[in-house]
Amino acid sequence: MCPASVANGAERGFIIPIGGGEDRIKEMQIHRRFVELSGGADASIVVIPTASMLHETGQDYHRIFSELGAGKVDFLQINRRSDCDNDDFAVLLDNATGIFMTGGNQLRLSAILGGTRVAQKIRRRNAEGIPVAGTSAGASIMSEHMVAGGAGNEPPAEGRVSLAPGIGLTNSVIIDQHFTQRNRLGRLLTASSYNPFLIGLGIDEDTAAFIGPDDVLEVVGSGTVTVVDASQMTHSSIWDAKPGEALSLLGLRLDVLGEGCRYDLNARVGYPPGDASGTGILSNATGEVSA
Repeated sequence: MCPASVANGAERGFIIPIGGGEDRIKEMQIHRRFVELSGGADASIVVIPTASMLHETGQDYHRIFSELGAGKVDFLQINRRSDCDNDDFAVLLDNATGIFMTGGNQLRLSAILGGTRVAQKIRRRNAEGIPVAGTSAGASIMSEHMVAGGAGNEPPAEGRVSLAPGIGLTNSVIIDQHFTQRNRLGRLLTASSYNPFLIGLGIDEDTAAFIGPDDVLEVVGSGTVTVVDASQMTHSSIWDAKPGEALSLLGLRLDVLGEGCRYDLNARVGYPPGDASGTGILSNATGEVSA
C-alpha cells in the first residue's frame, strides 16, 4: 500500500510510530503530545484496538485520551474484516481529528484491516492532515513494508526476519518496536538489507518518532530511536547467503537519537536537540515552536 496523495496546498498529517510500553499513568508525554496535535479540547480521536485480543484495550485508551483533555474519544470494535464495512465507523473516521492504533499482533491487524474501507480511510485522512499514531503493532503496520516477525538477540542473517505488507502511511521507512528492550538490531539490519532504499527505524519502549509533513522526525520519550541508513551500502551478502547464514553488510550508517533529536528522512541527516540547522521542529498546541 502506498500513501494517499496530498491535495495541492494541503499538508500530510503527522505519522507517529511508538515503540510500545509507553507511559500510560504518570506524565503520559507521548499521548499528551498526540492529543495536542489532534486538537486538544476540540479533538475527536478514534482508537482502533484491533491488534489487541484484550477487551479492555479500547476502554483503556478512551480513559487516557479523555484524562488528557481530548474533547471526544471513540474506539472501533473491529474483530473481523466485515466490521470494516460498518457505515458508522466510516463516519467516525471521516470526522476524526486524530487516529490511534493500539499494540498487539501486527499480523492480526494487517490481516483484518489490509485492503479494507477502514485502511483506505486511515490513509486518506492522514493525507488530509490528520495525525495517525500507533504503538507496538500499531507502529509496525504504518509503513508500506512491515516487520512481521523474527527473533531478537540474533545477528543479521538470511531468513531471520519476515516481512508483510503494511498499511502504507509511509513508503520511506521500515519500523521495528520494543527495539532495545528485545535486542532487535539484528533483525532490523536484515530487513534493511532486503531494500537499502528504506530507512530502518528501531524505536524503544516509551519512545515515539513524530514524523512531520516535511518528513523530519522528532524523538519524544525516555528511550532512543535507532536509524539505519543502508542507502550507501558498499557490499551485501544477502543475495547469495544460505538460510541462517550471517550476513556481511558494509558501509551502513547508524544514528542513535535521544529525546529532542531530529532526523530528516529526505536528506538522511540527524540533528541534536536545539540545533536549528534542520527543519521540522514540532509545534505545540498553541502553534509556538519548541526546540
